[in-house]
Amino acid sequence: MTAPRIEVDLGKIQHNTRCLVERLKARGIIVTGVTKAACGHPDIANAMLAGGAAGLADARITNVERMRKAGITCHISLIRTPMLSQIERICASSETSYNTEMEVIAELAAEAMRTSSVHNVILMVEVGDMREGIMPEDLADAASQVVKMPGVALKGIGANFTCLSGGAPNPEAMAMLTSLANDIEGSYGPVLETVSGGSSASLPWALGLGTMGRVNNLRLGEAILLGVDPVSGASIGGLHTDAFTLVAEVIETKIKPQKLVLQSVNPARSDLRLVHDDHWKTRSLLAVGFQDTDAAGLKFPLGVTFVGATSDHIVVESRNSPLRVGSELRFQLNYNALMRVMNAPGVVKISSHDRSLRNEIADSQCHTRPALM
Repeated sequence: MTAPRIEVDLGKIQHNTRCLVERLKARGIIVTGVTKAACGHPDIANAMLAGGAAGLADARITNVERMRKAGITCHISLIRTPMLSQIERICASSETSYNTEMEVIAELAAEAMRTSSVHNVILMVEVGDMREGIMPEDLADAASQVVKMPGVALKGIGANFTCLSGGAPNPEAMAMLTSLANDIEGSYGPVLETVSGGSSASLPWALGLGTMGRVNNLRLGEAILLGVDPVSGASIGGLHTDAFTLVAEVIETKIKPQKLVLQSVNPARSDLRLVHDDHWKTRSLLAVGFQDTDAAGLKFPLGVTFVGATSDHIVVESRNSPLRVGSELRFQLNYNALMRVMNAPGVVKISSHDRSLRNEIADSQCHTRPALM
């Protein structure tokens, strides 16, 4: 089989989605499946929908268009602030976009009016991540402008956490979202269908003991795809953490000295060497590198030690026996490694359902295991 490749178990993605949808439904929260790490792969998007996601979201219009071309007709939101250069494409492919700039919203409105349609707007609020967002004290004015603007409809507000600052959501920030939503509706009526409380990083809060307030939506990608909490890195109870497997082929195996023979032209590289003795060991080259994935985000098989990586190679040592040329190694990935792999044109994407995953077992795991571990 072709290598390198990424093998995707759609049954496990569907299971993860279903578990999170059911847990959050009990808290009054619906799930939007985020497909950006999968580059809008239609099979993965459909697995999220089959698991009960209320809709899909992506940060790139090319991914949204990919899903539309594949025949996906559900509600899709663009969750990165739209580019002015892509306004026409955005209005044609996504019903809703998350916004922070009035100039952009005005262009969305003009394009929607040109096509006799209405584009939905969710205003993003800055609550501490310091990436995108309207400052809370400016939100009422922004909402006022959107409500009065023909061609667009104000559908909600949202916030982002963890992505830039690394700070986890807290009850105070969520309470602020509720307060802001109440203030807007107090001035303009019940216009907010969505109060989006963040991404997978918000799960510990959402599945905790506190009240949800007005928050009724989470945008989930990493938790669905990898079954982990982005903040702690811990696995989420009842979810699969191995829906994606990177497979790389061994292209060389040689016995080589541990110590460099030549003087390194880059002093920083000598500090990165794992060992500095004169022993000889068996090293192997894998036909995958930084162009394909984030080597630091791979989990190496037992008995295989990571030595280093370049643009086209990963170098490993094997403790038990030499790796045969033409053999394959299988890796689990973190979120950064997954995004790189799914974007890499040289990595084949193979998706399938794991028939051994029985629904009754999946349902049992979903209901009986603790929410977070």
